[in-house]
Amino acid sequence: MPVEMLEHYTIRCASLERTRDFYRDVLGLGVGERPNFPFKGYWLYLGGVPIVHLVDAAESEVRDGPHRGGDTAALDHIAFRGLDLQATRATLRSHGLNFRENAVPGGRIHQIFVSDPDGILIELNFRSA
Repeated sequence: MPVEMLEHYTIRCASLERTRDFYRDVLGLGVGERPNFPFKGYWLYLGGVPIVHLVDAAESEVRDGPHRGGDTAALDHIAFRGLDLQATRATLRSHGLNFRENAVPGGRIHQIFVSDPDGILIELNFRSA
């Protein structure tokens, strides 16, 4: 059965607020409405869709339910389409974040790679006109 679109991904955060701040202040996602789950967390929105869910790692290790902490696997990176390469560089520098850049062969996409506070690699793709 094919899939239609990415709904969201969830991060078990060592520091819930620090990770929220990264996605909000660095990547520009908005903190939005979240169901009243019995554990701490945030839903971060892009274009009206809650695409990043954050949960407290310590709580996720002990809570009951289908998403127990030990039943997850490896994740290499998450990619977003970027809007303004120069402004993104300035934002990353203003937050003291280390990042690296790459030009995709063919010259149509320039990439920035930066890690979030939990060590997940974030790929930002900027397309040339």
